[in-house]
Parts: sequence; structure tokens; C-alpha cells
Amino acid sequence: MLIEILQQTINGLAIGGVYVLIALGLTTVFGILGIAHFAHGSISMFGGYLTYFLMTGQGLPLIAAIPIALVAGVLLGVLVEMLAYRPVRHANHINAFIVALGLTMMVEGINLQFFGHEQIVIPTTLSRVFDIHGVTVPELRLYVILSAILLVVAMMIFVEKTKTGQAIRAVAENRDAAILMGVNVTTIPLIVFGISTALGVAAGIMVGALFAIAPGIGEGLVVKGFAVLILGGLGSFPGAILGGTVLGITESIAAGFISSAYKDVIAFAVMIIVLLVRPQGLLGRAP
Repeated sequence: MLIEILQQTINGLAIGGVYVLIALGLTTVFGILGIAHFAHGSISMFGGYLTYFLMTGQGLPLIAAIPIALVAGVLLGVLVEMLAYRPVRHANHINAFIVALGLTMMVEGINLQFFGHEQIVIPTTLSRVFDIHGVTVPELRLYVILSAILLVVAMMIFVEKTKTGQAIRAVAENRDAAILMGVNVTTIPLIVFGISTALGVAAGIMVGALFAIAPGIGEGLVVKGFAVLILGGLGSFPGAILGGTVLGITESIAAGFISSAYKDVIAFAVMIIVLLVRPQGLLGRAP
């Protein structure tokens, strides 16, 4: 029993790492710009598709395809902010909501047009399986967990220790005060969307390597991302990390001990129970 729980926990940490990266991208955009970036999941899948194309179409190894996809993600995030959200940033929130939905459909259409409707899996050479006291740990899942931890730590250091990160936090807390302090509030949204999209691309690559990428996966992923935000607490970076981990492990244990058909139901039931006890989320601030 204990071995099985540990096994499912390892599996849950891998998918939880994906949820954390998606949620960090969403909470960065939502917390600073107040935009519910529903297209984030579809854009993340574009990153996975692009990595697959670079490997199978251009013959690049995975270690070379990933940095190119991440840089492309940063550039794509900048374009999305400039062309899609900037014109409606100061308008009614419903305008940004409609833009986000339209952008989702547009990106999904681009993915279908360029990459087709077939399910694809990003090929890797990480096929070893480690046995740790009866708990099997696939090499690929181990690398996914470690990569997610590395990206989360890098993100936290960037936000907490760099001048740009401090400027981002200043804009999130009080935009007008940040302007008075000399923060360039025009470039901050570009940086935020660039970072957010890069995190999403990393998550898309992980999904493509762990499971598969197919039309519609992005929409489901962004729903999980917003569920993590609510579970952890809106606008809370530590909350997004904790919420993604809890949701991933809960899904994995539910799939392992009950049924994979009910894993989403049980995971969201846990979220609802948590919110009944703490409406602000696990690490959110009470109003």
C-alpha cells in the first residue's frame, strides 16, 4: 500500500510540475495585468508542436530544439501582448475576455493548419527506469520533475532578486506608485507575457514528451491552470506551486486507487472542499 502511494506520488509530481508551470504563467499575467489569458493552454501546445517539428522535420536533437522553442515562446508572448491585449488593456474587462477566447480559437486553428489533427509524441532517449526500494521512477518523469523545479526556482529568483522582477512586483502592487518611482510600465507587460509564454512552452514540451499532444489538449490544460490558481490563491506564486503539486498528486492517486475516468472529478472535488474551508485558497490572502 505504501509503495503504491509513493509510486502515484512520483507520477503526480510529474504532472503537477506541468500544472505549476502553466499556473505560474497564468498568475503572472492575471496578477499584474488582470487578464484571464485563456489562450495560454493553446499557445503552450504550440510550443510542444514546434519542438516536435524541429526534431522530426529539421533533424534537431531535443536538447537543441528546446531552447529554440523557448525563445520562440518569448517572442510569441511579446507579439500577443502587443497585437492582441495591448489595444484593449485599458478598456472594459469583457473586451480582454473576448480577445482571449478569440485568440484561443485562432491559435488552435494555426496548430491544426500547420501540424495536423493527429496525436503526436515528442521523441526522447530517456527510457531508463530506476527502482528505488520498490518504487519505479522512469527517467523521463524524473527529468520533468527536476526541470520543473529548476524553472520554478529560476522564476522565483528572477522575481525576488532582480531589478526587473522588483519592477514587475511594483506594478502588480500599485501601478500608479510604480510610475512615480520611474518604472517603465510599457515594457513590463511585454516582459510578463514573454516569461509567461516561455513557461507555457516548457509545459507543452513536457506534456508532449510525457503523454501526447492533440487538438483540444490546450483548453483542458488551461482549465487545470486556473483551477490551480483558485486552489492555491489568486495572485500567489507560492500558492500556484502548492496548488499545482496538490492537484497533480490528487489526480494521480485517484487514478491509481479508484479509476482514471474519475481523476478529474475527484481532483476538482478536493479543490471545492478546500475552498469551502478556505475561500481565499491555500495560500491566498483573506479579503
